[in-house]
Order: sequence, then structure tokens, then C-alpha cells
Amino acid sequence: MPTYAIGDVQGCCGALQRMLDAIRFDARRDRLWFVGDLVNRGPASLETLRLVKSLGESAVVVLGNHDLHLIALEAGYGRRRADDTLEEVLGAADGAELVAWLRRRPLMHLELPYAVVHAGLLPQWTVAQARSLAAEVEGALCAPTYRDFLAMLYGSRPDRWDDRLKGHDRLRVIVNAMTRMRFCMADGVMAFQAKGPPENAPKRFFPWFDVPRRASANATVIFGHWSALGLKVGPNLIGLDTGCVWGGTLSALRLEDRRLFQVRCPMEQAPALE
Repeated sequence: MPTYAIGDVQGCCGALQRMLDAIRFDARRDRLWFVGDLVNRGPASLETLRLVKSLGESAVVVLGNHDLHLIALEAGYGRRRADDTLEEVLGAADGAELVAWLRRRPLMHLELPYAVVHAGLLPQWTVAQARSLAAEVEGALCAPTYRDFLAMLYGSRPDRWDDRLKGHDRLRVIVNAMTRMRFCMADGVMAFQAKGPPENAPKRFFPWFDVPRRASANATVIFGHWSALGLKVGPNLIGLDTGCVWGGTLSALRLEDRRLFQVRCPMEQAPALE
């Protein structure tokens, strides 16, 4: 039963279809692990959601920041951005059903030795602790009061973890670490404005995976979110955002033998802003 980890799709359904052809996907046999950001900025978020939802249990999807943005917009929260390409989903007859399905996806998937998360894990979190914290957010998203959670979703404070955090602050830090983080300090303070390659890390900040003595280093963390980082495959780290939506490639890694599959996406690039 081969398992393929797949990078950020971001509404590039054509590229995803070509990837499924390239790996000769068979839903009776294969499993797909999506690292989040199924939607937004690409031209076909609606078709992407329909396709991945139709795959049923053969597809595991963890939530990314763009997925959460769509969920918040559908619920009446959040602010539409100039580069959003989500109107087709929000206006579709099955849009609410698709967003409800997306809202019930996990924030983190743990299947040792692999941990799948969209952005990263704070250096003090073990994978077991991170899985438990992710469950707190998932519970809030699936609760009848989920709109209360979405109302407090946006914001970059607090910018660090503290076991004593409670309520909305606690959930916001978990979400921001797992869906937005790229750089952090050794003590876990996150820098959200820095988005370039690792060598552009602000002073005293590290790429989250390079923090010394990171507590999750005993597992193989699979993530996306960081197109400026590009493909990064190491013994205990797999980064798969290779900039599909920007005219790069969509990447998939077969975990059993680490074979890499890539499809070029020159026609999937998001439209330029006017």
C-alpha cells in the first residue's frame, strides 16, 4: 500500500490530475498525504476540493493557512484579500458542503515515524505533545460553537508557546505554529513577517527545523508552506512546497522508497494582481 506525500496544491487542480496520472494512482491501493493548502491563489480551488473529497479515505489532508482562511470566510469571518481566488468555492451550490468537509480535516497527522503538518512544529514540542495540541484545535473546529473559534483565528499574538496559555490565545499559538511558522528562536518565539529562503533568517532566528535539540527530531516531519525553501528531503525532514502555484512544480514523495515525482506547473500560475 504505497503512501505518497504531496506538496501544496493551492487550487492547481490540473497539476494534481497530472500528478495522479504520473504516480498511476489507484484508490484501492494507494494513500495520499496532502500537506495542506489545497486551495487559494490558483485557478481551480473548487475543482481541487471536489477531487480530493471524492478520494475518500485514500486521502489524508492536514489544514494549511489558506484552508483555514477559506473556512473563516465561509463562516463570515476574515477579510478577503486581493490575491484570494476563493469566490468560486464560496458561490458554489456545494461550497458549504465542501468547506464543512474541509473544516473536519486534521491539523496534524501522526503515523510514526511520520508527522504531517502544514508549516512546522515549535522546537519544544514532542510529536506526541503536538498531536495532542492539534486535537484541541480540531475539537474547536468541529464543535457546534466553531464560529467562536473562527472569530479569534487571525492575529500573531501571542508569538510563543507557554503551557499555561488558555482559551483563544492557546489555540491561536497552536494554529500559527502549525500553519504559518517558518522561522523561530531557540525558545520558540516565532517571526511571521520573514518569508524568504533560510539564509534570510532574521537575527537570532532559525528555520524552525534547524533549532538545536528540537524535540520532534526523532520523527520525520513532512511539511509544505515554504516555497522559497523548495524541496528539502533529509533523514527526518521532508519539505514539499515547490511553488506549484507560482509556475514551479507539484511534488510527491513515495515514502516507502523515497522516490520523487514532480509535474511542472507553468500554466497553473496564479493571475498577476493589477
